Amino acid sequence: MTTNVLVTGAFGFVGRHVARAAARAGHAVRGIGHGSWSRAEWREWGLTDWHSSDVTLDALVSYAEEPDLVVHCAGSGTVGFSMSHPAQDFDRTVVTTRDVLEYARLHRRKAKVVLPSSAGVYGDVQTLPIGVNVPLHPVSPYGVHKQMAEELCLAYSRHFGISTAIVRLFSVYGVGLRKQLLWDACTRLSRGPATFGGTGHETRDWLHVDDAARLLLAAGEAVLADHLVINGGAGHGVPIHWIIETISKSFGGAGDVQFSGIARSGDPLHLIADPGEVRGLNWRPEHALEEELNRYVEWFKAGAP
Repeated sequence: MTTNVLVTGAFGFVGRHVARAAARAGHAVRGIGHGSWSRAEWREWGLTDWHSSDVTLDALVSYAEEPDLVVHCAGSGTVGFSMSHPAQDFDRTVVTTRDVLEYARLHRRKAKVVLPSSAGVYGDVQTLPIGVNVPLHPVSPYGVHKQMAEELCLAYSRHFGISTAIVRLFSVYGVGLRKQLLWDACTRLSRGPATFGGTGHETRDWLHVDDAARLLLAAGEAVLADHLVINGGAGHGVPIHWIIETISKSFGGAGDVQFSGIARSGDPLHLIADPGEVRGLNWRPEHALEEELNRYVEWFKAGAP
């Protein structure tokens, strides 16, 4: 039976991949959020309807059309933005989550709500890999706001019976992402030798966006009348210097990478997922990191169409 899926933030990088994955699985998919794209474009990404709007309770009442599943991809996406615009980051992440949950409470109690959260809620954790039950100590407004959104999901699950699932995404990447490390590295290394912040020995757990989209949908299928928290990572820590050196080689600049030794404020040193809870889902990652890095660089060289 076809499920009605609502994707907030469907114009964004993760949101549009969730929409396409849901459509390929046979679901009817509606989208709401900020973004200007043509009907042909949003239909190509699997949407049957799109509304350019703030994600508010009123907008959800007007446009949601009784979804069975809400994947709430709207929200802030970077630590840097939260450091420079903390109030806006709060509104984008916390306030929109509140309104999605209120919509479910008031108008669609049977709907499941999936929140793409972030490994940023963990902060600097001494024991790796990171399990979902470790204490949360975010080190940026971005992580604090994600934690607050998570707590809202838990509260609405406990007090109002809303089925909620939280997926703490680690480093999501893939062709089409025009921000964060890969984009920054390609932009700078395409111009020649470059110096990057940190030591290069910081580690991240990388998950391809298509795998992340399928995981979010799998979490929605798995959660019943309760609250689910899982890590969205592959379980492998990769040093930042390896990522940047791999990209540098593709620009003919092997050995031209240096690191300042100065870490950016708000960035944890190591983030590696313990994906234990994921093993019970109908999901596994399908994309190889090095192969997808090469695809990303080729896409960038082609002008990032």
